[in-house]
Amino acid sequence: MKKFLKVSFIVLTMVLIASVASAGTFVNGGFEDGNWNGWTTGGGYWYGGSVSPTDYLPGGSRYNASVFSAKSEVVTQGIDPRSGLNTVYNGTYAARINNYDPSYHVSAISQTVTNYTDSHIYFAWAAVLQQSHSIGDSDYFALKLTDDTKGDTLYYVSYDSASTPAYFHKSGSWYYSDWQVQDLDVSNRIGDTFTLTLLGSDCPYGAHGGYVYLDGFGGTIPQPTVPLPASVVFLAPGLLGLFGLRKKFSA
Repeated sequence: MKKFLKVSFIVLTMVLIASVASAGTFVNGGFEDGNWNGWTTGGGYWYGGSVSPTDYLPGGSRYNASVFSAKSEVVTQGIDPRSGLNTVYNGTYAARINNYDPSYHVSAISQTVTNYTDSHIYFAWAAVLQQSHSIGDSDYFALKLTDDTKGDTLYYVSYDSASTPAYFHKSGSWYYSDWQVQDLDVSNRIGDTFTLTLLGSDCPYGAHGGYVYLDGFGGTIPQPTVPLPASVVFLAPGLLGLFGLRKKFSA
């Protein structure tokens, strides 16, 4: 009997370990690794017509890896020079997909998680789009979250610089949104497979740039991190120097 109980305990332990190991969550969703770990990245060019983000990911008809590496970046805390936005919403890092440089560029990222086990999916995004042409041929971004198990779309947002809604602001020739924090209740979808895809694009005439930030993607609501004012950043080395001098002369 003791041997049976011991074997049963070992089997149960192995099952529990396996279930924990297979539990799904998004990898590096806040980009706190300081890199693209966990994400599939891609890019290419747009000269007009309809496009899909999958066209620019590996295996897509317009995929060009060199565009992504040149135009997108995992950024640290700072101020976006065209909008005044904080470049990071939560923590130390965020992703910037595409950039301001207008040369037909398109950048895209995607991540799929299987057996998702959290009850919510959270993420924050902010878009920066240069004033451009008309709807359908302006710089734009598109963000989509799908439940691949059930075959439906949980969240989709797409704007170009000719269709920005009221919560966008204008700074010079650029439109931008504040950070938008999304909270999706997926408690009735535990164990499903989810995919997030995000694309940022210039206009198709090579004249206007567009890009989008993403941060805090996962099962925990991201809390805003307020970056230190520039004056404090510049003051800090001086204070450290004075502290060092004090130690030197008090020794």
